[in-house]
Amino acid sequence: MLQHTLKAFDADIDGIRSTVMTMGGLVEKQVGRAVEAVEYSQLRLISLVLVDEEVVNQYHLQADLLCNQILAKRQPFAGDLREVIGSIHTVNDLERIGDEAKKIALRARDLDQHSGRGALPFDRIRRMSDVVRSMLSQALDSVVRHDTSMAERLRIQDAEVDRLRDELNGDLLEKMTNEPGTVSAAMDLVFVVQSLERIGDHAKNIAEHVVNIVEGVDMRHVAGGI
Repeated sequence: MLQHTLKAFDADIDGIRSTVMTMGGLVEKQVGRAVEAVEYSQLRLISLVLVDEEVVNQYHLQADLLCNQILAKRQPFAGDLREVIGSIHTVNDLERIGDEAKKIALRARDLDQHSGRGALPFDRIRRMSDVVRSMLSQALDSVVRHDTSMAERLRIQDAEVDRLRDELNGDLLEKMTNEPGTVSAAMDLVFVVQSLERIGDHAKNIAEHVVNIVEGVDMRHVAGGI
């Protein structure tokens, strides 16, 4: 009977992990498409991001339901409990990343309307997005591998993303001041920069959830944590 219960619990945990990783893969695709839409004004990609947003929300609800069922039926403790709670936090961060990807896609649609978009630094947006997308990929890899070392790496990369955000916002503000015709387009790009920075934050959070799962250390209470 105990063996049967353990197998059922393992199956439940595997189900959560599978849902989290499927959701993570879709969110990665969303972010990539949203950034491409900004840089290359691809309206088809905007539509795909918005469609994927609905699917991401479905995965979020599915993962929440699975976690709540395990908590109710299995009453896990110690490491198993941390795994379930960590999964809840992770899917919340993934859902928020999906929200930010949607915001970027909508800004891409707005940017397509502005004549001043040609003067904007899309190459630097690409550079920032490359760092952020790499952070998300590493965070998801840390979930699969239970790799606690990734949290510190992403903390350092997140500081780099913050620096890029500050530089870009400063330059965009200067451009708006000196080139009034770019104001509307530049403001849209400021919001894109803001969303990219938030995606980096959520990626860092995901890696820090892994630390809590494996080591029982809540990074929110550690200097430099969430």
